[in-house]
Amino acid sequence: MKYILTLVFSLFCLGISSVYGQIPTGVPGPEDNSKIDLTSLADILIYIVMPIIIILLLLFRVRKNKNK
Repeated sequence: MKYILTLVFSLFCLGISSVYGQIPTGVPGPEDNSKIDLTSLADILIYIVMPIIIILLLLFRVRKNKNK
């Protein structure tokens, strides 16, 4: 009987913790995301120009190290 009460109590505590373990309020989620606005200069620089510059710099570095 003691083991059954312990088991029921443990399942009850685990059930409550899973209810409170959900995504907290006020934290951005996937539904809060917006599309990239290609009319905004900042979005163009961040999402298009900067990755291209980083890729070119990495390729230049690899080629420079390969020649040594």
